[in-house]
Amino acid sequence: MGIANNIKLSSFDSLFGNDNPNGITEISVLALIDFKNHPFKVKNDEKMADMIESIKEYGVLTPIIVRHKDNNYEVISGHRRKFACKQLGITKIPSIIKDLNDDEATILMIDSNIQREEILPSEKAFAYKMKLEAMKRQAGRPKNNCTQVGYNYEGKKSVEILAEETGESRNQIQRFIRLTNLNKDLLEMADTKKIPFNTAVELSYLRENEQQLLHNSISECGIIPSIKQATQLKALSKEEKLDENKINEVISKKTSVSKKISFISDNLKNYFPKEYTIEQMEDVIYKLLEDWAKNNK
Repeated sequence: MGIANNIKLSSFDSLFGNDNPNGITEISVLALIDFKNHPFKVKNDEKMADMIESIKEYGVLTPIIVRHKDNNYEVISGHRRKFACKQLGITKIPSIIKDLNDDEATILMIDSNIQREEILPSEKAFAYKMKLEAMKRQAGRPKNNCTQVGYNYEGKKSVEILAEETGESRNQIQRFIRLTNLNKDLLEMADTKKIPFNTAVELSYLRENEQQLLHNSISECGIIPSIKQATQLKALSKEEKLDENKINEVISKKTSVSKKISFISDNLKNYFPKEYTIEQMEDVIYKLLEDWAKNNK
């Protein structure tokens, strides 16, 4: 513990100096609390192992960002660095303290994490939802629109701003946010790509008890509903006609061969994750065609 901490302090002092000219201070790990409803998972995986090794050798080169919260400090950016330091037994972390309200803190927290290389669908879903809600509240407070995090929504809807910032379409952002309506089991299946993204979006319209019945059926039968079957389940749910028997009836039906797409070439496969089956690829293409048809009528 002493060696790791001394290495970190030496590196920190050499970069910023003992007088902390950049407003950087050291905060006890014990005084740090996680951001409420933080949507990004902190995994003890290979990348975390690399971070731990880096901090062990060089220290925390990039200070975390925090704000005052009750009698502690809430982490806005740096949850993974905090975890790594705890694993190494480092007791203090270089930090920058920001004076932010809840919405400003939420926006900065999302922006600090959303550009990571690998983000799960569930992480992006809850992140988009949290940021969009914060942006809408900011837009409702004109005097606060030009804050230190730099948002001014005059003349544009919050979702339009978010779309421009992320490079996602407005519809795609709404699809991701729909995933927050999935129960824990189905959402995990979407994260692990057992359920294709567009299929998961359709299933998000099912009621909570219907989703649980569906997950039970999937577990028992080992059958993942196609996008067409998910759309049928959604329609039955809307008509309040969906029960266990209907779920089993729908997902047990095989897709008619005559309706299947037969041109999944090697070139098309390059656009999909390697683990996707032909049926999953077809589901995505069907959904894209449906959306295109709706937008061009």
